[in-house]
Amino acid sequence: MSTPGSSSPTTSAPGGSDVVARLTRWADDFPTPGVRFADLTPVFADAEGLRTVVDSLAEAGRDADVVAGIDARGFLLGAGVALALNTGVIAVRKAGKLPPPVHRQSYELEYGTAELEISAEGIALEGRRVLVVDDVLATGGTLEAAAELLTRCGAIVVGAAVVLEVEVLGGRERWKRGPLTTLGVV
Repeated sequence: MSTPGSSSPTTSAPGGSDVVARLTRWADDFPTPGVRFADLTPVFADAEGLRTVVDSLAEAGRDADVVAGIDARGFLLGAGVALALNTGVIAVRKAGKLPPPVHRQSYELEYGTAELEISAEGIALEGRRVLVVDDVLATGGTLEAAAELLTRCGAIVVGAAVVLEVEVLGGRERWKRGPLTTLGVV
């Protein structure tokens, strides 16, 4: 389905948003005052919740050759989605976590800058169709940086899938690389 006014189509599988809404734990004023943190660990700890989320996100990547999970909760989701799709998974890491050589992408955060990396050896990305997976879409900087990094390495980004979208932060407007699947919008 498409969300009115959105720049990318949104899809979701039945039940995905229900289980996320039911199991997400909310923490007000964390990590800083004024921020409401969506803790998805109860979703991941529940067998039905995890299976429903993984299956729902996997629907977005039926044409993917490989799944890219973004550090760190995206690793959990990406691995599950890759297993559901019978593909491999790529860990898109925060800077400094991989031995060189690496491919690196800088991006802006609401409070500074950050970098993402993937290994420059041992992973052939040229022409591979990649689904990018993460837990939360906020401002969209991390998701877009991961997609840019993968594209520069020769991959074809076929879409992205996230559990929650924080609509007020406008991250969807930054995403211009195909379908964007979200299971819940807050």
